[in-house]
Parts: sequence; structure tokens; C-alpha cells
Amino acid sequence: MTSPRVPLAAQLAYTAWMAVWVPLYWRANGWTNFLWLCDFANFGLLAALWAESAVLASSQLAGVLLIQTLWTVDFLGRLLSGHHLLGGTEYMFDPAIPPAVRLASLFHVATPPLLLWALRRLGYDRRALPLQIAIGWAVLCVSLAFGPERDLNWVWGPYERPQAWVSPWLWFAGCLAGFPLLLWWPTHLALSRWAGRARPSAT
Repeated sequence: MTSPRVPLAAQLAYTAWMAVWVPLYWRANGWTNFLWLCDFANFGLLAALWAESAVLASSQLAGVLLIQTLWTVDFLGRLLSGHHLLGGTEYMFDPAIPPAVRLASLFHVATPPLLLWALRRLGYDRRALPLQIAIGWAVLCVSLAFGPERDLNWVWGPYERPQAWVSPWLWFAGCLAGFPLLLWWPTHLALSRWAGRARPSAT
């Protein structure tokens, strides 16, 4: 028997966090909010920690590392300078949103370091990119079904506002191409160099 690559304490701690975060977010935002790629990645991370799955952890990090880093930059920029550098975190400073919900949204800051820590223990699996494309495209397609009023993952327009520059279908096709090319593939290349291939599964 080999020692676990993910400590039980980490698995239990993240499970406890999810047990708090899921009902809090569900009650405040509805279950569809979990279709945001950043939110969806929390479930993938939970499964990856318990399964000690390098490919699943790798795919989730490839999917959200750049997005959540930009989220953190915008949030800290607004916090320190009073101005949003990129946009997308305005809700974090909306007094109409309960403080507990906004506090829980700070998972955007914590998830990338946690995934990087997991990959240091599990290794980076190069199958992450095709898996993330499959997962990401599925989530984007489901997001489209909820219409421009919800605009999940900006599949109808940026910053949750429907765009009018091109046809909705052309915009969505751009999303299907743009997410992998601009977000997931560059992150995959960087992580492949940083972490190396996944180790064999623990027995």
C-alpha cells in the first residue's frame, strides 16, 4: 500500500467547505449558478481530491486558472484602487447581496492555489485539455439553453449583457472556439511545463 497522495484532512476540509458553500449559493442564486465554469470546477475539484485523479484535477485547473486569476486581479484592483481593472466582480461590492454570499465567492481566489497544490502531489496529466474541452463545451451548451436573461458564462454576450454586434449563433460559435484557444490551451501548455506528467494512481 502506498501512502495517499492527497491527505485525508484536505479531503475532509474541502468537503466541509462544499457542504457550506453549495446550500448557501443555491439559496441565494439558484442551482443554475453552478453552471458558471468557475463554480462547476468546485465539484470537479471535490471529485478529484477524493479519487486522487490527476486528469480530473488537471482539467479543472486548465479550465479555470486564467479566468479566476483575472477575477482576482479585478477584485483586488477594485479593493485597493476603487476601480475595476477588467470588470466582472462588481457584485462583490453590491450591498444588496448578503455579505455571507460575497464572502463565499472568494473561492475564486482560493481555488487556483488549491488546485496547484493538488497537482504538485498528483502531477499534471496531459489528457486534461481534451477532457476540459469536452466538459467545457457541454457546460456552455447547457448554459445557452437558459437564454440571454441569465447569460451564463457569457454565451450571449460579455458581462452578462446580450451583445448585438453579430448573430447570437455566431457569438456562441466564437465562445466554443475562443474558450479553448484563448483560455484552456495556453494554460495547458504552461501547466505541462510546470508540473510534468501524472504519476501512477495510488494503490
